[in-house]
Amino acid sequence: MDFLVIALDGADSGALDRRMAAREDHLAGIRKLKEQGHLIAGGAILNDDGNMIGSTVILDFPDRESVEKCVAEDPYTKGDVWRDVTIRPFRAVR
Repeated sequence: MDFLVIALDGADSGALDRRMAAREDHLAGIRKLKEQGHLIAGGAILNDDGNMIGSTVILDFPDRESVEKCVAEDPYTKGDVWRDVTIRPFRAVR
């Protein structure tokens, strides 16, 4: 089953620094999800100035619990980057 994850970063002055500190570990995890067949698409949400302020991913997992576990283990969650996460069932065009 597909799920859309919309994860917004904190809006405080340290948000970008936290994102950049966790970014390489986050990207390594994303590459692993792609290799495992869980990642359909994803990328950074940008503000009008082109700065990263969040993330969106479309994931394929058997159930919501699996997606919640994936998000909880992401370096952006553990690094206090993502502060507002929404997970919704999604039907991706394939």
